[in-house]
Amino acid sequence: METKNVAILVGSLRKESYSRKIANIFASLFPEDCAVSFVEIGNLELYNQDYDDENNAPESYKAFRDTMRAMDAVLFVTPEYNRSVPSVLKNALDVGSRPYGKSIWNTKPAAVVSVSPGSMGAFGANHHLRQALVFMNMPTLQQPEAYIGNVRNILKDGEVEDGHTMVFFQSVVDAFVNLIHLYE
Repeated sequence: METKNVAILVGSLRKESYSRKIANIFASLFPEDCAVSFVEIGNLELYNQDYDDENNAPESYKAFRDTMRAMDAVLFVTPEYNRSVPSVLKNALDVGSRPYGKSIWNTKPAAVVSVSPGSMGAFGANHHLRQALVFMNMPTLQQPEAYIGNVRNILKDGEVEDGHTMVFFQSVVDAFVNLIHLYE
């Protein structure tokens, strides 16, 4: 079976973010035929179409676009800021979707995991992100949906101790891997 390159984009820049901790756990659950890589997005300049129009895109755009072109699928792990995704994640989506007609996202399978210390599990961010993914033509995992609420109660020293939660996390990864293989 051919190795699939799976990118993980984390929507929080904070070193000790809950999203990053959850992303690390999800990364460990992928099977051996998936090469999982964290792709950092905090160094991307704010998207400005003039860069592309003038053929003067920053090196960060070029490196990000090249890295993402080599990926077969994307797992997005995001907190919720003001009922939406953090600006750093939206910026990465914009950088990757441009210039017009050269989107690096087109037909890449995606999954969304949203994380919150609150009980709603970042429902708003999850659905805002899904709207953009539909527009960018990314087949997105529908079930199981992954809203990780009350994350402070789930994590103990960066790990999940509850077996039922880990079974759920594994079910998300397994369903995502099945989706990835549908797009071989």
